Amino acid sequence: MPEQAPALDRAAFYRRLAALALPIALQSLMLASVAAGDALMLGRIAQEQMTAVSLATQVQFVQNMFIAAATGAGAILGAQYWGKGDRETLRDLFSIMLRLSGLVSLLFFAACELAPEALMRIFSGDAPLIAIGSAYLRVAGWSYLLTGVSQCYLTVMKVTDHVPASAYISSGAVLLNIALNAVFIFGLFGVPRMEARGAALATTLARLAELGLCLGLSRRPAYIRPAWDRFFRRRPALSADFRRQCLPLLGGCLLWGVGFTSYTAIMGHMGADAAAAASVAAVVRDLICCVCNGIGNAAGIMVGNELGAGNLRAGRAYGIRLRNLSFAIGFGSTALVLALTPLVLRMVLLTDEARGYLTGMMAVMAVYMIGRCVNTVTINGVLDAGGDTLFDMYSLAVSMWGIAIPLALAGAFLLGWPPLAVYACTCLDEVGKIPWVMFRFRKYRWVRDLTREAE
Repeated sequence: MPEQAPALDRAAFYRRLAALALPIALQSLMLASVAAGDALMLGRIAQEQMTAVSLATQVQFVQNMFIAAATGAGAILGAQYWGKGDRETLRDLFSIMLRLSGLVSLLFFAACELAPEALMRIFSGDAPLIAIGSAYLRVAGWSYLLTGVSQCYLTVMKVTDHVPASAYISSGAVLLNIALNAVFIFGLFGVPRMEARGAALATTLARLAELGLCLGLSRRPAYIRPAWDRFFRRRPALSADFRRQCLPLLGGCLLWGVGFTSYTAIMGHMGADAAAAASVAAVVRDLICCVCNGIGNAAGIMVGNELGAGNLRAGRAYGIRLRNLSFAIGFGSTALVLALTPLVLRMVLLTDEARGYLTGMMAVMAVYMIGRCVNTVTINGVLDAGGDTLFDMYSLAVSMWGIAIPLALAGAFLLGWPPLAVYACTCLDEVGKIPWVMFRFRKYRWVRDLTREAE
């Protein structure tokens, strides 16, 4: 199939993209701001507090991989069924997401409450970090119990033309979280100073408010709600379609999530200074990735709506334009990382050695951002919108687990490489797979209508 895209209304395309991407990018920014707020506030108390919480939150990062697979499959099929106009099937998809995400959230909650020290030993061998992180997890585990349910509601809002509402809810919860962080971490207004445990309590209360807003807003007539009267009823064909999307997404999410957690664990064993610098770099990375996350989510919705409505040519044209746009976002993110480096170095209290590590890590990250933006929009947006979810899993197995992680492990534990060289190894996977991603894109296997008639 030739690369030439069918003509489309550019103004309408960019209006639609902005209407979807900007609220989602804001939502992503606000969520990343929680980690940034934790790092800045705890960094003002002690480097150990900041590092321990950064390591402890990797537990929720892994949980989010399971939830992302369930909500991602629901979003792929949901966007297409919404484009088709089939609300009842979308309600059944909602129920499937809730059942799976609720079970995952319960398991992670139990692990945090029953074995927090064992979880922390995965990421660090430093006794003070383990003690601080374990105290954090015992409180934060309650927020993990709520997250899975609220994410299902927010996902359905995004694919049903209620993106601003989902963004407002998440953003409001984040602002509450940051405000409560200040109160509980520093002990303001007569509240006892709780430090790391205060950050966990703030997160839990904010998640409770977020879920309450989701439940209240979804009661309005224009919103899609779970079909409680048939919550446990199975539609075999729909369940099979959901599994067909969810399992590759889960494989990809686990490969990516456990891989990123492995990166954190590897850097955590390179010494406290290297771990602290990597923690700050991760916060900056997550903040700057908000734009590409917003574009990627919007790409999935826009392309999915067109494909589900049977407009395959329009869906393909959207995908090509979004792929091209991802490169511009990537180079812009590179420039932003370099521009922010001096400011970041002034904002956190680090040892001189950690500050030197952070300077080098920011330079490495600037190159990494090109691949991260291109792959987020192209793979997680366009390819996934048409059900081409297996490719993400394959590419991660090769680029991350076949190249980046073995090199980082060898450099850290066998070859004695310096921390900056090991960090560079953890950034190889995104940039290295761009040519492979472009080859896959041009096969156009993602130009598919995944919907079926109601059973």
